[in-house]
Amino acid sequence: MGFEYAELSHGIRISLLPGIIDAVQAGEMKISSLHNFCPLPIGVSHAAPNIFKFSSQDRRERENAYRYSIKTIEFAERVQAKAVVLHMGSIEMKEYTDRLMDMLENGQKESPKYERLLNEAAEKRQQKKERYVQQAYEMLTMLISHAEPRGIRLGIEIREAVEEIPLDEDFAFLFKAFRSPSIGYWHDTGHAQIKENLGFINHVIHLESLASEILGFHIHDVIFPGMDHCPPGTGIINFEALKPSVKPEHLKIMELGPGVEPEDVKSSFAYIKSVWGQE
Repeated sequence: MGFEYAELSHGIRISLLPGIIDAVQAGEMKISSLHNFCPLPIGVSHAAPNIFKFSSQDRRERENAYRYSIKTIEFAERVQAKAVVLHMGSIEMKEYTDRLMDMLENGQKESPKYERLLNEAAEKRQQKKERYVQQAYEMLTMLISHAEPRGIRLGIEIREAVEEIPLDEDFAFLFKAFRSPSIGYWHDTGHAQIKENLGFINHVIHLESLASEILGFHIHDVIFPGMDHCPPGTGIINFEALKPSVKPEHLKIMELGPGVEPEDVKSSFAYIKSVWGQE
């Protein structure tokens, strides 16, 4: 379909590894990046990127998160990938994302009730974030020490859920705290658009503010308010407005839903190239 590289997702079973390794060694495919956890943890048979959280207050869960993240970094080196995409965890708090999304779907974004809930969510996550962020940062410090000598970069991904970290306004502080060349910002166009739809960020301004830190992109579109992983050009994202922040050196991954037809993959790929150029 015109792709030179593939990203290995967080749904790769251990049984698939020999075939992947053989294909890479034979030059049949190249791997750009892996998404933590890859391969899947033992006993897990479905995509589960949040099964072990860096931010967990449970020591055993953090140990598992560390162990399987190391396996991902080591596998990335084996298949000659450049990067590993990470989720950093979440704040344990009342669930706001689905409630806000339900109100968006019902056309209540301009209502006083929505504004109150949005402000409450923003306030609560600020109040509760400290210990969860601390655990996540400690994990990142340990992972950097393994990734750096292997030449693997770690992409910290923007998430769509209100409860997940880093909080949108904390990305700049994270990159000031970690000056390692091994970490960078991973921009997911669908997640960022959902965050804009919810009222937490301006998609274009958020990306521009982190332009110097960008490592790569997950590219997909969103049908309002929250249906993501749609082919670019079929939803509401203004990809033209994002173009000034996109550079040739960035990794760019088309992250489309499994139900997208091959012809729609090809046409959306052509659309992105027409908007962003041949980068």
